[in-house]
Order: sequence, then structure tokens, then C-alpha cells
Amino acid sequence: MFPLSVSDSEPTDGFDGLPDSLILLIFDQISDVKTLIRCRSVSKRFNSLVPQSDSLLLRVDRVISTTDSDSDDSLLITFLRSIFKSLHDFIYPYKPLPNVTRIQNSPTQILRGFDKIRELEIELPSSDLKLDKGAVIKWRAEFGKTLKSCVIMGFCEGPDRDGGLKMRVVWTISALIAASARHYMMLEVVREHKNLQKLTISDRESEGVVVMVKDGLEECRECGEEEVKVGESGVWWRNNRTVVPAVRMRLRHEGKLEVGDGVKMEGATLVVVKPVGKGGESEAEDLGLVRGAFGGRGEAEEYGEAVEKLLKRRGYLLEMNSF
Repeated sequence: MFPLSVSDSEPTDGFDGLPDSLILLIFDQISDVKTLIRCRSVSKRFNSLVPQSDSLLLRVDRVISTTDSDSDDSLLITFLRSIFKSLHDFIYPYKPLPNVTRIQNSPTQILRGFDKIRELEIELPSSDLKLDKGAVIKWRAEFGKTLKSCVIMGFCEGPDRDGGLKMRVVWTISALIAASARHYMMLEVVREHKNLQKLTISDRESEGVVVMVKDGLEECRECGEEEVKVGESGVWWRNNRTVVPAVRMRLRHEGKLEVGDGVKMEGATLVVVKPVGKGGESEAEDLGLVRGAFGGRGEAEEYGEAVEKLLKRRGYLLEMNSF
């Protein structure tokens, strides 16, 4: 028998033979931030490579603020109720999202150890809107330093309680407020991660999504560290949300719509929102935005047929001041 050499008797780690670039590719496929943070404790090599991951998914379990009210009712609900009471009270004080710098384990703090993020998806624990039972709203908004566009689709799964135009405007304002609050919550993340080229902020219930791409991210960073900025469009950030500029909305509505395998949508409504002076004058401009929001795979694809039918309906133009 021959004695074993040291190299023969000691187990080897298969990862030692893999180049860093391949391990980083594996980390990018994992993408989940919490899993990657656990990977840092595996070895010194993993600890040094994990922060270089450039494609991340952060699922936020909960958002805690030391300034949260003890009240069970969200002031956003109070805001919505005020609209039903009076058309003059559209912009009623609502419960602001907490300041991210004061949240324990906020996205900003969790991501601070990652240096080279290029694509980031944030998934919030729940949707923002608490509407009547049976009401369904789906929306997609794109931002730079402020709103660039928003597409909203709403309908009732049961008998439509038909609030008419007022109800559709409530849906639209609710979605815009939710989008602007999400955008504001991510401003610090955008400023800290200079390599970021795409940011998506969605929710676990797939209600709405905020998207920022390269041009919008750069535009947002140019605003600097100021919490309030006054320009040609007025105040950009206020009350822990991004101010929605004056917008033009093209609304299409169908009282009853049947799609797919006999699925019935009551009060189906499609709204395309763009800032005044930023296009949107032509109905043809709606097409790309709408199909970009509801023409992809996954849950959005389910609404593709309804969207195509609504696009053939007559559109009604509405304008709304900044709020």
C-alpha cells in the first residue's frame, strides 16, 4: 500500500475551480437579496463576491415606521371617502409612507452592501389600494424625477355598483397616489446606486408596478439631495410622496365586457395618463403604453383581450391639476 498524499487525503471544494465570473452569474440567477446575504457567510470568497451581484430581487416582508399612527384606518381610506362626499375634496390628506431613513431594515439599508446593482426589483408585501369588494385595479407607471406616464385598468368582477365617472376618477387618483408614494420611497436607493439602470417596484398581489429606466434614473439623480425642488412644473416632492404634475387623461369605458372563456367585466375602464405638454394628444400614442403595460406574459396577459376591445372604444379627454 502506498501512503496517501496530503492533497489526496484532504477534501476539495468544487467551487474553488470555478472562475469568479461564473459564480457571479449564479448569484445573479438567484437574485433574491435575503438568500444572497446568507451566502456571504459560506466563505470569504462568497463574502467578497456577493456584493458584486448586479441583478437583485428584494422582497420586503413589512414596513415599520416609528411615526405610524395607532389607528387601524389608513388615512388613504379617509382620502377616498372624502371624494364620495364631495367632488371638491379630491385631494384630501392621506397617510404618508414613512421616511425610509427611519425604517428599520428599509430597502436602502439592506441594499447598502451591494455596490454594482444594475437591475433591481422591489416587491412590497401588499397592494396600496383598499377598494370595495369585487373591484379590481391594475396599473403601471413610469417615472423620472416625476411621473412620465401611467396606464390604469379597472373593472368589477360582480355587479357594477356603477359610481359613474366619479368612481373612475377615484380609481385613477388612487393609482396615481400609490405610484407617487412608491416612487418617493425609492429615491434614496436611486441616489446611492449610481450603476442602477432599471428599477421595478411591484407588490405581492400584482396590483401595480412603478418602473424607472436608465434615462429616468439619471434625471432623478440630477435633482440632488434636496427633499423639495421647485422648477417649471412646481414642487416635485412633498408630504412623503412625489407630486403628480398636471396631467391629461384619456378614458375609455365599457359597461359590460366579456372576454376569454365567458369572463365578464362590469364597468371595464382603461385610462392612459400623461403629463400635460408631454404628448398624449393623439389616441395612437396610447397604443404603445397600453400594450407595454398589459401586453406581456403573466397576469397582465390575461387582460390583453379586454385592453384590445377597450382601445377600440371612443376615448374621453380629461385634465387634472397637479396634486
